[in-house]
Amino acid sequence: MSLKVEKVRLIDVDAESSGQRIDNYLMRHLKGVPKSRIYRLIRKGEVRVDGGRIKPSHRVTAGEKVRIPPLRTAQQNQITIPEERISQVENWIIDEDDDLMILNKPSGIAVHGGSGLTGGVIEALRLARPRTEYLELVHRLDRQTSGCLMVAKNRKILNTLHDQLRSHRSERQQGGILKYYLALVRESWSGGKKRAKVALDTRASRSGERLTVVDQNGRSAESHFSPIRCFSTSTLVEIELLTGRTHQARVHADYLGIPIAGDSKYGDREFNHWLRDQGLKRLFLHASKLVITSPKTGKQRLVEAPLPDELKKVLERLEK
Repeated sequence: MSLKVEKVRLIDVDAESSGQRIDNYLMRHLKGVPKSRIYRLIRKGEVRVDGGRIKPSHRVTAGEKVRIPPLRTAQQNQITIPEERISQVENWIIDEDDDLMILNKPSGIAVHGGSGLTGGVIEALRLARPRTEYLELVHRLDRQTSGCLMVAKNRKILNTLHDQLRSHRSERQQGGILKYYLALVRESWSGGKKRAKVALDTRASRSGERLTVVDQNGRSAESHFSPIRCFSTSTLVEIELLTGRTHQARVHADYLGIPIAGDSKYGDREFNHWLRDQGLKRLFLHASKLVITSPKTGKQRLVEAPLPDELKKVLERLEK
């Protein structure tokens, strides 16, 4: 049995989406919907931002609320959420207080539902916590990425965390959020850090698929890669994201010549094929830890999500 959630979608723009044109933003949330229809929705005022009409050139800002109207197709008018997922989502919570919840998201599950998708983490969480009035994603993780996912329990903390995510790393060290990932990358190296400091831009392909590319005219982005464990043809690395652009870790890894294992969009096909023989069936990218500074107390807390068993098994096979 499945529950059906009718779709009149109100989406809070997160820090990672801030600066995107509304048309590109909508293409990501309405996959498969023709561009012409998206522009018509904007032109007729059916898409609203903070309650007001906008132009296709409008650039969204973190904290804005985008209203997406129900679309008149059976597939796009509802999201299916399996009851099993609703019961499981509570088990994914690894840290919680009055303002913030942090989940260890499994790979293969979207953070929110989209056109033609089974409902994501946030929809399941709202059904599991019907008495909680406010639950909104602070940021996103790719569908195939696992690990730490922040959910705000009130608008004030959402806006505060968005401000912190937009701040420079030096400022975040004093009072903000630091994000770290674990990834398996091609090539074996045991030296110091590798750094990528190149601007990125997000574009939509003809099919509506979202792609991130290196573009000197794009938005600034910086990532640091530190080796943790070396194997004969690969390295387990910790990635610190100093900014939060779409697909940043994956594109920066490819830019440095160390593509992430299992990445079918930006990675190395031969490397991925070889790792499938080692048991890797997903993107080897895991949001392993967050360092969060409480806006109320100023104290920092470390939240860690352990590496999933299926990724540990891959590392064990590589060591043999």
